[in-house]
Amino acid sequence: MAQPLLIWGAGAIGGTLGAYWARAGIDVLMVDINEDHAKACSTSGLTIEGPVEHFTQLVQTVTPAGLSGTFSRIVLAVKAQHTAAAVAQLAPHLKEEGFVLSAQNGLNELEISRRLSRDRTMGCFVNFGADWQAPGRILLGNRGSVVVGELDGAISERSREVLDLLRIFEPEAILTDDIWGYLWGKLGYGAMLFATALTNESMAENFARAERTKIWITLGREVMAVANSQGVTPKAFNGFSPQAFMPGASDELARQSVAQLADFNRHTAKTHSGIWRDLAIRKRVTEVDPQVAVVADIGEAAGLETPALRRLVGLIHDIEEGRRRQSAETLQSLAEVCR
Repeated sequence: MAQPLLIWGAGAIGGTLGAYWARAGIDVLMVDINEDHAKACSTSGLTIEGPVEHFTQLVQTVTPAGLSGTFSRIVLAVKAQHTAAAVAQLAPHLKEEGFVLSAQNGLNELEISRRLSRDRTMGCFVNFGADWQAPGRILLGNRGSVVVGELDGAISERSREVLDLLRIFEPEAILTDDIWGYLWGKLGYGAMLFATALTNESMAENFARAERTKIWITLGREVMAVANSQGVTPKAFNGFSPQAFMPGASDELARQSVAQLADFNRHTAKTHSGIWRDLAIRKRVTEVDPQVAVVADIGEAAGLETPALRRLVGLIHDIEEGRRRQSAETLQSLAEVCR
């Protein structure tokens, strides 16, 4: 793997991976639309801060307009709603035999493979906690599961090579023959995180409050029912147990999984989700449509109703557009459709 590795999107996920790989001597080039961030990473360096590690690493970073050349490996790490536009921009820079690794949240591999091809797309699941703080600064709050896999389940030479790369950052990263199972598992947990962002309380505080347990259980069950309709068996990770929310699973199993999520999120410097930061700090649109609305749409096509997911999407949009504020009252509006 002697060719330069291109990372498209130098935010929380892409920037963290880029800093670790560059520190290990990997030839890395990052692309980011934020000119100040690109300049900081290239000149004074990208600082990874927090309890996991604290270091500063120079990582050559350019804006899309400043990129030239073609690459065999491109890691895509932009927000899900920007996937289509990013793929259109990066496609001319992808070698014919090259591939894109989707280090994102959601089912973005579907969009990438539609625009490029399945053979030129590889899936990746990430659950470490990181936040972009300012140009040249990223908080790495905690470690979490990292998984890579081909879309067709094959264990290929290139996927083994990517696993080796990922283990530079996360030694316990794994290679799977079922990346879709992990991606759908993250959608279940992700729906819950979107709901915690309806309030200003931390993720751990939200999961620990017994009167709110029915919210997390309902969301988990709706996502798992949709996954089940698609013939997918979601995978467990970091306290989230998809089987606890599958049709027919007991309430007690679901409550145990929620308690485990509360415990997992107590041990991180990243107290609030990136969704919460998008709403409260950065005042920008979230990934709710490509992460939550898409699940509801897939469910509708399969004849499944997902009232909690639909209400959640509407509430997030209300906050984005200034009609509601992040509060217990807004979360209660979601609780009203949860059973």
